[in-house]
Amino acid sequence: MVNVARQATVRPKDELPVYDATDLTQGGDLARIKLDDKLYTLRITRAGKLILTK
Repeated sequence: MVNVARQATVRPKDELPVYDATDLTQGGDLARIKLDDKLYTLRITRAGKLILTK
């Protein structure tokens, strides 16, 4: 079996995509984020912090 790791692209910080968490949650405090076949939950807390859980 061959284990193939994803190659990371190195770019300057100013070239990284920026996403507004309130856009992702559509004005609410929860959003689901999919990576491959896994779903994660993004939550904005009352204190304005972000929590990402599996």
